[in-house]
Amino acid sequence: MMQIQANAFRDALRAGQTQIGLWVGFADANVAEAVAPCGFDWLLLDGEHAPNTVRTVLEQLRAVAPYPVHPVVRPVQGDVALIKQYLDVGAQTLLIPMIDTAEQAELMVRAMRYAPDGIRGMGAALARASRWNQVENYLNRANDEMCLLVQAETTLAMRNLSQIAAVEGVDGVFFGPADLSASMGYRGQAGHPEVQRAILDGIHTVRAAGKAAGVLMANRQMAQSYLDAGAQFVAVGVDTTLLVQAATELARSYSGSRQASSDDRHSLTVSPY
Repeated sequence: MMQIQANAFRDALRAGQTQIGLWVGFADANVAEAVAPCGFDWLLLDGEHAPNTVRTVLEQLRAVAPYPVHPVVRPVQGDVALIKQYLDVGAQTLLIPMIDTAEQAELMVRAMRYAPDGIRGMGAALARASRWNQVENYLNRANDEMCLLVQAETTLAMRNLSQIAAVEGVDGVFFGPADLSASMGYRGQAGHPEVQRAILDGIHTVRAAGKAAGVLMANRQMAQSYLDAGAQFVAVGVDTTLLVQAATELARSYSGSRQASSDDRHSLTVSPY
């Protein structure tokens, strides 16, 4: 019989270790596998804003499985039935968006656990998570290897942050700067001083509750400020952005050559004789 895979990511957070991650939004197994060995501690497979389905997430989970990186899956919303599906295809860590209250967080805790501790539906014989009932004692061990991260990304969530972080079974709270900035009236200004201050205060609140704090921030200086404040799981880039930026910079590096070639062609004169 096979043994259940330990949740190394969650164990690292509990041990106080910093985990650096990358957002993966192309919804493609080849991309996920390409970045899997790059040295990140975790990859966020995004099902909220990227065009992922349960099946495409399954393909990416398989693609990254051989590598020493932990996949974190973000569903489109905190839906109990959808959470069941992601857990069954093998996700052990979920990042649930738009959690505004402790009651919502409590429901997510229950959704990730089998009864009597929760309400996760039984069906391990059909599940990759149990390797189709080939993982020894999966039903009795699965609850112990789950990791629940919830997103605080509205002013309401920030007001309820202490209660959300105190929910037993919530392993970490993640701050979404983009949505939070919009909720605070600074849409498109994730780096606004008031937004940064709210996140820094939020990190302190979450850590005071004994939970891990996380954030997505591609700006290195700002990301480091959150790390210095105690954030433990920080995503420092997005695959789509990295490709677009690199491609744009490469194209621009040849813009002078294109202009010179154009000037050379225009300078040629053809004699009528």
